[in-house]
Amino acid sequence: MIVAIDGPAGAGKSSVAKEFAKRLNMLYIDTGAMYRALTWKALKNNIDISNNNKMADLLKVSEIELVPNNDTLKVFIDGIDITFEIREPFISNNVSLLASHKDVRSIMTDKQRKLGLSKYNVVMDGRDIGTVVFPNADVKIYLTASVKERATRRYKEQVEKGIDSNLEDLINEISKRDYYDSNREVAPLKSAEDSIIVDTTEMNYSEVLESLINIVNQKAKLTKV
Repeated sequence: MIVAIDGPAGAGKSSVAKEFAKRLNMLYIDTGAMYRALTWKALKNNIDISNNNKMADLLKVSEIELVPNNDTLKVFIDGIDITFEIREPFISNNVSLLASHKDVRSIMTDKQRKLGLSKYNVVMDGRDIGTVVFPNADVKIYLTASVKERATRRYKEQVEKGIDSNLEDLINEISKRDYYDSNREVAPLKSAEDSIIVDTTEMNYSEVLESLINIVNQKAKLTKV
């Protein structure tokens, strides 16, 4: 089974999908981390992330690994553990530009399909899993919430990690990223026609998690029938 979870920045896809996969004994793949890893490498080496060709060439010679480790999904690029570095604000503010490149998305999509077509049941989250990467996924979920709620969640998360943060700035950043992701020419952010939309604005973490588990369990029952 392939479960595709899409949605805008700050919707809580990664944290919920990871625990969701653990509960159902499925393999979790955070596709956003793959784009963040390449963004980290490009910025680290002062390579112009606005250049499609340079980014595609960089991706071709980069080895990105996602390794489950207890409750954490370790992210490596060329053998370097950058699990925490890729969550820094300067990565979040640049990853959408890199992810808008046609050639980069084409190569990433191929890598993601190879990961998804493993012998395991898979939970994969991102921006275009249900629309581009796996349009025939068994279950498609579009996880969303209001801009203010998503910004508030990210603010609390960053404060807990000791990262300097400002709520109004985050609201502006997330709004801009929503616009950029939704209006890019290649694989824009949108819900697939057959996605189940889950608005988590008024829901807590446990409620979101149970909602997703119920959706998949219901799908599994219908399939058996």
